[in-house]
Order: sequence, then C-alpha cells, then structure tokens
Amino acid sequence: MRKIDYLFTEYGESHQDATNKTIHWICVPLIFFSIVGLIASIPAAPVQQFLGEGNVYAHWGTVLLIPVIVYYVTLSIPLSIGMMLFSAACLALVNVIIRLNVGPLWAVCIGIFVLAWIGQFYGHKIEGKKPSFLKDIQFLLIGPAWLMHFIYKKIGIPY
Repeated sequence: MRKIDYLFTEYGESHQDATNKTIHWICVPLIFFSIVGLIASIPAAPVQQFLGEGNVYAHWGTVLLIPVIVYYVTLSIPLSIGMMLFSAACLALVNVIIRLNVGPLWAVCIGIFVLAWIGQFYGHKIEGKKPSFLKDIQFLLIGPAWLMHFIYKKIGIPY
C-alpha cells in the first residue's frame, strides 16, 4: 500500500459522519489559507531582498509553501499539482485581502483560523472521534490533500 493511501485510510477513519465531512470541506481550506496568511504577515525584509522588492509574493507565506509542496510531492505528484494550484489561490487571496485593506491581514487570518477550528472541533464532537492530528501532526497537511483526492476522484484524475 502506498503511503498516501495509508494516510488517507487513517485520516478517513475519524471522518465518516456526513456533517463532519461537510464541516471539513469548509474549515480545512480556511485553516490552510489562514495559516498562509498569518505567516505572510510576518515582516519579510530578507525574503523581499531575495525575491525582489515590490514582488507581491515576496513574503514568508510563499516561503512556507515550498516545503509543504515538497512534502506533497513525496506523497503523490498528481496531488501535489492540485495542492500547488490551491496554494497559489491562497497566495492570490492573501494579496486581495491586502489590496482591499479590510483590516490587517494577521487579524483577518486569526479570525478565520479561530472560527474554522471551532467548526473542526464541533465536527469531531458530532463524529465522536478525536481529530487525526492529535495522533500524528502530519495529518494537518493530510486533511487538505484528502479533500483534493475526492475532487480528483470526481473528475477522474488518478492521485
């Protein structure tokens, strides 16, 4: 059995309830995005020097996503492509929030993060099982890929 199949099976064991799954479809992408946004909020002078002044993607959020995508590549090249596209969408949304100036990026992302985790824990209360990441921290990265694999299955792309 491939490692990705084992991880999806393990992750799926605590995600059987339909309500919990629905909550995860909303909250997991929001948590992923909020973490990218929070990390992007860290002052990034060294990153800007390396990637270029004025580059809207020259921040720690972009840097964070590099090892994340490498991790996904080690599990599945097709899934890593989907996760790379989703990550690019997160980076674009970070820039939209900055341009719209709806508030400090970090504050917007903390709000999203807290609300999404409340949703996650509520979903697991309904499920009656603890979140997978309490058993193994890597499940924090498996959750988004687990959702992506359902999209792949729906459109007929092998993962």
